[in-house]
Amino acid sequence: MNEPGRRSPGEGANELRFLDPAVLARLGTLELKARTVVEGFLSGLHRSPFKGFSVEFAEYRQYIPGDDLSSIDWKVYARSDRYYVKKFEEETNLDCYILLDVSASMGYRSVGATPASPVTKLEYGSMLAASLAYLMNRQRDAVSLTTFDEAIVKMLPPSARPSHLRSILVTLGQTTLGRRTDVSTPLHALADGLGKRGLVVVISDLLDEPQRVVDGLRHFRFRGTDVIVFHVMDHDELTFPFERAARFRDLEGDEELMAVPSVVRAQYLESLNETVESYKRELGSAGIDYRLLDTSEPLDFALMSYLSTRGRAR
Repeated sequence: MNEPGRRSPGEGANELRFLDPAVLARLGTLELKARTVVEGFLSGLHRSPFKGFSVEFAEYRQYIPGDDLSSIDWKVYARSDRYYVKKFEEETNLDCYILLDVSASMGYRSVGATPASPVTKLEYGSMLAASLAYLMNRQRDAVSLTTFDEAIVKMLPPSARPSHLRSILVTLGQTTLGRRTDVSTPLHALADGLGKRGLVVVISDLLDEPQRVVDGLRHFRFRGTDVIVFHVMDHDELTFPFERAARFRDLEGDEELMAVPSVVRAQYLESLNETVESYKRELGSAGIDYRLLDTSEPLDFALMSYLSTRGRAR
């Protein structure tokens, strides 16, 4: 999933390998994985050509007549000959809501656990959620975690306390696969109960009727909330590399289907591409950021996308 113009922070192998799912899968606790991802990502970002992302966490705005003169940063003035004031915390921070799909379909991993996709979609999604929570907490954003399948499974309210981050990491580490997928129902329930507007991050394989998913995500936008969607798919799901005739089983039901891959591959990939393009088009028109993620690829693209969306939301 190497998109044109896309590059990794710093474009260095040393940083990139710390974001590789195959490497992360061999580490210990989820907290260690999250810390490794975020520190490696930020280290690469500092040395990269990317600009405009908040990695220092001390932010400023231009002085406006009436502002408290004691808030002027005179060091910045000495360098720029312009007056800037440090932003108040309520101006810089967000309430960030991480929504993680734990339905049974998220348990898929490439056949034979090949190096292409060494983790399940749920494991990948959990590492991404943990890394985002770690990064959000470091930026002093209040973080919330909700897991869902056909209903809300677990919900932790937003908080910026370090102890709350540990609660989120523990919850993610204990997460198990749930029941059938019904993305839209939990989304509507969460949108109705959302208080302060902020940023919603949805991590899911989106294996539901696309229009219902889009309607559920648009509900957040109707409430004035910014949304970024990480569409997590296994490498095999994206490429359909199978060769021999095989029985394909529904992970969320009893249905099985015999198929010859060479016969159905073209139609499958065409249908997949149509679905992805539909999500891009429909969500884009609603002002929702959509990112397709391959579980065999590093997490840097997802973290960069989050920082970009957060910057606009702020």
